[in-house]
Amino acid sequence: MRVALLGGSGFVGGALAGALRERGDDVILLSLRAPRDSAVAAAACDAIVNLAGEPVAQRWTKAVKHRIIMSRTQAPHDFLEALAALPSQAQTYVSASAIGYYGHDLAATFDEGSAPGDDFLARVCVEWEREAQRAQGIGMRTACVRTGLALGRGGALSKMLPLFRLGLGGRYGDGRQWYSWIHIDDLAALYLLAIDEAGGAINATAPYPARNAEFAATLATVLRRPASLPVPAFALRVALGEGADALLQGQRVLPNRAKACGFRFKFPQLQGALESLLR
Repeated sequence: MRVALLGGSGFVGGALAGALRERGDDVILLSLRAPRDSAVAAAACDAIVNLAGEPVAQRWTKAVKHRIIMSRTQAPHDFLEALAALPSQAQTYVSASAIGYYGHDLAATFDEGSAPGDDFLARVCVEWEREAQRAQGIGMRTACVRTGLALGRGGALSKMLPLFRLGLGGRYGDGRQWYSWIHIDDLAALYLLAIDEAGGAINATAPYPARNAEFAATLATVLRRPASLPVPAFALRVALGEGADALLQGQRVLPNRAKACGFRFKFPQLQGALESLLR
C-alpha cells in the first residue's frame, strides 16, 4: 500500500510512518502548504492521512487561534478541492482530530456517540471533522481519529520530564481534571486500523483515563522522584493565557469504537505505558 502523510514530519507522523514502513507500506510525506502539488502526489496513493495543524500547546493570541482553526479547515479544504478536480483519487482519507471535540466536564464520560462541546477547541474539532467529511463526497472512505494526550519520546511528555526528573513536578491546578491519554505505539496502531478498515469517528485514548493528580503521581513513581510541587492554575494562565484550558480542564473519553473493532491495546494502563517509555 502507498500512503500519503500530510504533515507527517512531526511526533505522531514519525511514529505512524515507522509503523507503516515496518509492515511494508510505502510512505510519501507531503505538506498542506502546497495543496495542489500535494493533491497530485496523493492521488496516486491508496490512502491519505492528514496530520497537519498549528500546534495547540502555545499561548493563544488572536493570531494563534486564527492559525489553529485555519490550518485545520481552510488548508485541508484547498487540498480536497484540488484532489476532487483530478481524474483519480485515493480510496481512503484519514484525518486527525482531538478529544477536545467533547468539551470539558469533570463528571461526564464520553464516547464516539457523545455530542460535541461548545468551547473554542470543540468548535475547531467540529469544523475540522466537517471539512474531512468532504472526502466522502469524492468517493473516499473517511475516518477521524480523535486523539487524547499522546505519550511518547517527544510531544507533551518531553515537556513535562525536565521538572519531574528534578523532583519539581506536580499536578496542574487542583489535579481533578481528566487526562485521557494513549501510548504512541497504540496511537499509530489505531491509525493503521483507520487506514485499513474503520471509518467514522475513532477515539484514540487508552481504556483507563487518569485524573491529572494520578497522572503526575504515576509519572513521579516511574521516575522515582517526588511530585510535591503543584503548578498553580494562575501561573499556567499567566504563561499560556486561554491556552491553559487544555491543561487545566479535560474529559474522560473511552475508546468504544476501537474495542468494537477488536482492537487490543498494547498499553492499557498508565504505569505500564510510562515504564515502557522511561525505564
